[in-house]
Amino acid sequence: MIDLSGIAAIDQHAHNLVRSDVAAATPYVCAFTEGYDPEVVHHHARSTLFYRRSLRDIAQLLDCHPTEAAILDRRSQLGLEALTRCCFEAANLQAVYLDDGFLPDTILPWEWHQQFTSIQRLLRIEWLAEQLMNQVDRFEIFLEWFRSELNPPPKGVVGLKSIAAYRSGLDIQSIPLDLAADRFYALKEQYPEQIRLSDKALIDFLLHEALAIAAQYHLPVQFHSGFGDPDLDLRLANPLHLRPLLENPHYRQVPIVLLHASYPYTQEAGYLASVYPHVYVDTGLAVPFLSVIGMKRCLEMLLELSPTSKIVYSSDAHLIPELYYLGAKWGRAGLSQVLEDAIQSGDLSAQEAEEAAIDILWRNAQRLYQPFL
Repeated sequence: MIDLSGIAAIDQHAHNLVRSDVAAATPYVCAFTEGYDPEVVHHHARSTLFYRRSLRDIAQLLDCHPTEAAILDRRSQLGLEALTRCCFEAANLQAVYLDDGFLPDTILPWEWHQQFTSIQRLLRIEWLAEQLMNQVDRFEIFLEWFRSELNPPPKGVVGLKSIAAYRSGLDIQSIPLDLAADRFYALKEQYPEQIRLSDKALIDFLLHEALAIAAQYHLPVQFHSGFGDPDLDLRLANPLHLRPLLENPHYRQVPIVLLHASYPYTQEAGYLASVYPHVYVDTGLAVPFLSVIGMKRCLEMLLELSPTSKIVYSSDAHLIPELYYLGAKWGRAGLSQVLEDAIQSGDLSAQEAEEAAIDILWRNAQRLYQPFL
């Protein structure tokens, strides 16, 4: 089996850890499921293969018994900083790119994470729009402010991120200015205190604005695609819906990164990466959330058609530092298995497989984001 443990990875999409008080008030098992219904959390999530495998992995890392109680006790002994350092060192990460628009009121600042590795930011488009909409009442002022926040890209931001798949789906259309303005005022009336940007027309309009600016700088834009928590309509998260954007000649200079292997639309994502020069696909969430067989099958589907120069590693880690470690452990293990199979089947030579591993684990991400580091 190919040994990839010595290759330091770039985790090109993850999230800030939550504060210690938030973690203490959150059931540990919540980090191992995309469900949030109490019945799922308390009665079913501990029966997943991911959770049961992860207890053994974490216990081995922390040198304790493979039970949730023992792990929680060991975590408490270590404290968050020591625990995070242990997980990051074991993950062998040379850099992490954080989307800090997830649970923004509960997370540690991105600067806190810099003590463990090199950290860069991913700016969540919908989060930015919500912050600005809460502060202004006129659409013209909002739009000018929104554009100015993106142009030029803020210092430390290496890419943009969209959760349109969660809010309204990936079938993103061109929207007239007057309709966007109407929807702005409708949302202001619907949410007089704290805006939740959920209107499809306004989201689509703002994405086109952001993509136009990204095109000026060749700034990568990441799109959530595929599975996630129940707030998402999975049917609308199929990356094939993005075809109008991918065919738009104005955005051919924007690297589009499909997150989460677009699972279960993984073959579709691999196809898009194979035919559009500006489309890439990452492995996060599918690795490590799937079973061992599922992770291997997912990576195999990506490699069926997608060039190895178009696949990037990520963990989509969030809430707890253990997910950074689990993503890296199984990202390398799954990739090693798939590349070994490719050697045995004659698809790759041993040297080509090693180069592919380097590309996927860090070199492709470096090529994408280097201009903004």
